[in-house]
Amino acid sequence: MTSHASPADGDLVSSPAKPHVPDDVADAVRTLIRWAGDDPAREGLTDTPARVARAWLEYCSGYAEDPAHHLSRTFEEVGGYDEIVLLKDIPFQSHCEHHMAPILGVAHIAYLPRNRVVGISKLARVLHGFARRLQVQERLTAQVADCIWEHLQPLGVAVVVEATHACMTARGVRTPGVTMTTSRMMGVFRDDERSRREVLALIGR
Repeated sequence: MTSHASPADGDLVSSPAKPHVPDDVADAVRTLIRWAGDDPAREGLTDTPARVARAWLEYCSGYAEDPAHHLSRTFEEVGGYDEIVLLKDIPFQSHCEHHMAPILGVAHIAYLPRNRVVGISKLARVLHGFARRLQVQERLTAQVADCIWEHLQPLGVAVVVEATHACMTARGVRTPGVTMTTSRMMGVFRDDERSRREVLALIGR
């Protein structure tokens, strides 16, 4: 039987085993460091290839999951509630597929239930499942909306994503302080102007 008691003072708590980093992956990072102009053998960089490899496993953990799985459990007993459900300002991070540079932002996800709802944390999990992949913001926005539309079958879905892109702020045009906004409206939020205005007002746009 596994014990869940707290360890006594002085006892060491074992940490989860770190994922094995294949030699070719570590060598690829060393090559990049060398190509950028530094020495991968110097003291401060000797462990960097393994750290970078493990970090990218975490950054791209969304490839190992199906975001739709988070929408599989729904609830029908909602006391007759039939108005918009909105989760605002969900922080996320992703990486652009063109330069593998960070994308940092927030998303607003809304839907108008037909006859069932989902736990609100699941909306954030759907977002993170798609964000933790190499992405472009337009596709991320569409994937989140399409997933909710297909698996919850609501009357409407609205997804608005606001993000900054390091590929623009830290390189190239080097223009900080710029936010990119994308949106996808489906169902009544696309077809009915009044519903569209209502959800955008709730989001604050």
